[in-house]
Amino acid sequence: MKKIFVYDEFSPEDTAMMQALYSRSPLSVEEHVAKVRQSGSGKFMSTFYVGYGHASIADCGSTTIFIEGISILADKAIQDWPLYSGQETSTRYIDMAKQAIVDPLNTPESQAIIQRWMDFYIGGQERLKPFLMEKYPIKEGEDEKVYLKAINARCFDIMRGFLPAGITTQLSWHSNLRQAWDKLALLRHHPLAEVREIAEDILGKLQGKYENSFSHPLFPEQETYRQKMVEKYSYFAPEKPQDFAFSTNISREELKKYPELLENRPIKTNLPYFIGDLGNCVFEFLLDFGSFRDIQRHRSANGRMPLLTTALGFQSWYLEQLPEEMRAEAEKLIAEQKIAVDKLTTDENTRQYYIAMGFKVFCKLTCPLPSAVYVTELRSGKTVHPSLRQVAHKMFHALQENLPEVKMYCDLDLDDWDVRRGLHDISLK
Repeated sequence: MKKIFVYDEFSPEDTAMMQALYSRSPLSVEEHVAKVRQSGSGKFMSTFYVGYGHASIADCGSTTIFIEGISILADKAIQDWPLYSGQETSTRYIDMAKQAIVDPLNTPESQAIIQRWMDFYIGGQERLKPFLMEKYPIKEGEDEKVYLKAINARCFDIMRGFLPAGITTQLSWHSNLRQAWDKLALLRHHPLAEVREIAEDILGKLQGKYENSFSHPLFPEQETYRQKMVEKYSYFAPEKPQDFAFSTNISREELKKYPELLENRPIKTNLPYFIGDLGNCVFEFLLDFGSFRDIQRHRSANGRMPLLTTALGFQSWYLEQLPEEMRAEAEKLIAEQKIAVDKLTTDENTRQYYIAMGFKVFCKLTCPLPSAVYVTELRSGKTVHPSLRQVAHKMFHALQENLPEVKMYCDLDLDDWDVRRGLHDISLK
């Protein structure tokens, strides 16, 4: 007889135990529940998961970690994981003026750099909003509250380019117990001291709550390997980055075997996963660090964490949106700040804290076709940050030129203003 149960009231370790028992017992979960309540999951997890290497058991229990007051650089390091799930503070919707800023050097020179970025970010907002309201006047029938929220969001879209990467944020991380350990085992060796401290703090809290799932022995050979790997490969910075490039190993002859899937796909419908077996698409492009944060969210694509420097220049879109007088001030600020940042006595990893998010980084995305289509279509919409939307349009044209068999739905309208940004909010009913 068919039976279906939903048990949400147990701890992650209890839930993992109940699922694991399916692999060793033909009994109903009802009896497994009774066993959990009788013996508890502690002894089970320590014996079978940690002690005997049954790591898949820890895939069955999950937890949510809430992390606050860390830099955007640390935030990105945590999210640099193919199975990351969670949310973070959006610089496109939140005024970051009162956020603390991580300053690892804490010198007069480093403090001055941070202060100049924030002075321009804070002072520029009130100067920019009237300019935007003149540029994008409210239309007949538009709700004034929604319109004003959209103007604020547009203002943040522009001014976030001048926020230093050391600005603090908050994020959630929802993970199964196995993935949490696998990620923390690497973060403990991250080049940034802030990240290493965060990793140890999270690990300590998880050990206190789920002792049996986080009591892994540390072997010297593994620790040495992890340390060298993370220190050398945490950031991606090729010597000759390209403005945009596309390549693929997908055969058009293979694609032609699935015309009903490629030509008849409805809008907002994903291609089937098995199409990914045909090969990968590789996109290489320059994008400001602020918008890289949006493209990093796509876990179906493999993209390495870029190193933030001033070498690739400042994304011109941010400057193009400013009134003429503000633009001249911004250009002068950027030139002077670039010199000041380069003069800081520190390593290239720490220097990132003082670089504004409008500076460009080199991005490389490797993804199967279903992911390439999904990312391109989603990021082509008007509510996407315009600097990323420009890249999505290039991705669309590259896919259409190289794989014309694939039907796509992209918004290619050059006008990137959309009052619906004012509706993208969470508020009380």
